Order: sequence, then C-alpha cells, then structure tokens
Amino acid sequence: QLQLVESGGGLVQPGGSLNLSCAYSGCSLDYATIGWFRQAPGKEREGVACFSWRESVTEYGDSVSGRFSIFPDNAKNTMYLQMNRLKPEDTAVYYCAGDCSLKPYICSLEREKARYTYRGQGTQVTVSP
Repeated sequence: QLQLVESGGGLVQPGGSLNLSCAYSGCSLDYATIGWFRQAPGKEREGVACFSWRESVTEYGDSVSGRFSIFPDNAKNTMYLQMNRLKPEDTAVYYCAGDCSLKPYICSLEREKARYTYRGQGTQVTVSP
C-alpha cells in the first residue's frame, strides 16, 4: 500500500518559486508512478505532472510545462515538484497521488486523474502579491 505525505506549500509572490515534497513509502518502485495534481475552489481537478519509474519518464500539464519540474530522490523516498515563475492562477491545493503497479506502468495525467488509488492530504499553495 502506497503512503504519501506532502509538505512545502505556502504563500509566494508572483514570479517566485516553491518546492513541494511528497514522501512516499509502502511499495516497490519498479512499476510505480506518482503524480502531482491541484484543485482550486470552483475548478476541476487538474493534472500538474507525473513520473513513471519504469522508464523514468515525465509528463506535464500544458499550463505548467516549462515552469514546473517533477523529480524523485530515491535515497530520500521523496518526490519533488519544483515550481518556478509562479502565477496567481497556480493558487490551489496541491496533492500527490500514485499507485504501485497500475498498467501500463507509464503515467498519463488525464487517465490517472481518476484512477490513482492513493493520495496525500494536500498542501495549500497561494500566489499573491
């Protein structure tokens, strides 16, 4: 059973940076995938980025591509989301979600948005002057 705990949210000014962490445990990483998702009040859940260990591939949402970066630190069992050039529209609750062995073992943000079994409690990110 995959366990996920996020940290690192907060208040940041537009144009600033923030690094979110997702501590993971509970399963082998050989076929695991973990993604970051966000949801703002009154808006649908949005896929931000995801990582697949099987082929070390990543996928990014169109609204964050080029600004955000997802990467794991296997020594620390932590998945990071480095967010740069933040905008007010990035304000949302961010949470990580994933699965230990979900075929085809390569994540797709649109597909996994509804499929992931395990998720963390979420962390608030607010981008405001």
